[in-house]
Amino acid sequence: MNELPVGRRVAQWRVRRNMTQQQFADRLGKSKSWVDKVERGVRRLERVSNLREVAETLRIDVEVLLATRPLRPTPVAAGVDGIRTALARYHLRGTTRPPLVEELRARLDHAEQSYRHARYPALLALLPGLLDAAREAQAAHPGVTDALLARVYALTALVLVKVDQGELAWLAADRAMAAAQATDAPQVAAVATVSLSQALRSRGRRRSALDAALVAADRLGAFRAGDDSPVVSSLRGTLLIQAALAAAGGKDHHGTRRALDQATEIAGKLGADGNGAGGDSGTDGAGLGGAGFGGAGLGGAGFGGAGLGGAGLGGAGFGGVGFGRAVVEAGRVVAEAALGDVTTATARHERLVAGEEWRWLPPEHRAAYLLDVARAYALAGDMLRAGRTLLDAQRAAHSEVHDRPAVRKLVAVVWRSADAPAGIVQLATTLGVA
Repeated sequence: MNELPVGRRVAQWRVRRNMTQQQFADRLGKSKSWVDKVERGVRRLERVSNLREVAETLRIDVEVLLATRPLRPTPVAAGVDGIRTALARYHLRGTTRPPLVEELRARLDHAEQSYRHARYPALLALLPGLLDAAREAQAAHPGVTDALLARVYALTALVLVKVDQGELAWLAADRAMAAAQATDAPQVAAVATVSLSQALRSRGRRRSALDAALVAADRLGAFRAGDDSPVVSSLRGTLLIQAALAAAGGKDHHGTRRALDQATEIAGKLGADGNGAGGDSGTDGAGLGGAGFGGAGLGGAGFGGAGLGGAGLGGAGFGGVGFGRAVVEAGRVVAEAALGDVTTATARHERLVAGEEWRWLPPEHRAAYLLDVARAYALAGDMLRAGRTLLDAQRAAHSEVHDRPAVRKLVAVVWRSADAPAGIVQLATTLGVA
């Protein structure tokens, strides 16, 4: 019975209760035709209110009607423990063969691709070994691998923000900054600053996040006189969006607007699709990027303060995904919602997802952004759209919804509404919040 469609399960439970379709329809206040269509799968039970009404009439729990099973424990906790141990390892193991630089770069490229596709459990398992390898390579080849080490620490910080490990993320981001400063390269410092800004916002340190992002962006602006490459411009745009999100979290309307306008100008020069701004994953200094949505998120409103969102990458980024207008528009949506203009934010969001550029964003970026939009809809009291957007985020990147603790708080709020889509009940049950 667990494998049957919902309509077939309704029919089987109706028969168990010794009701004809007409009797069942009378108790529901529906027509016999309506019941027949539900049982044949022609009509879907699309709202939580419909599911609850049917379940109550059949005298069963909604979870029984959906035949959902709770989510099995994920290896996220074990992965975090592994990273914590690796970060606390100050004395390297002796090795007869330090990692080759090209081998290390290939491993890091793979890890960055895993992040781009929101494969967090697998990535958390990879990172402790990658951290050790990067440190061993840096000890064996000082100077040559400093930028790679900075990228590894920066990536570690971003993943830790995702799984609500803000203090540990801050430590990793600080080490990324230290490694970046040893290179004296503004591009590498920009990559490290993206993760630092995310970690600071996740801890509510918005002013510090804003200052760090603006300083790094200014350094890139000065550096750009000698290197006006798309990668440098894309990184600068990414930092400006980080600054805008930090300013929006602090209700700084002027600072938010100024940073977003500068980012818009950069995106316009790079072109509509931003293809020229893709970061070369083999270039040590431009491997991360990131028009991230998160750290501070939208916060408040009973959903858990620290917010959702989450270290999304978008500019100068993983696998050649460029910084472009879609990245900036998504940043505007999140910033407007954080500033309290939810109506404008949601209207802008609907225009964004109707366009072609939206589809070029990486799965992690789209899913993290959709979580913030779902929160905006929930703040506006539109639980139907909030639920649908949560389900869209799940389709974009499964782990973004299932492996992030903060998401459970939002799902728990949305699923209680009778207006929420039926799929939210299944998601809430799977996450263990129903």
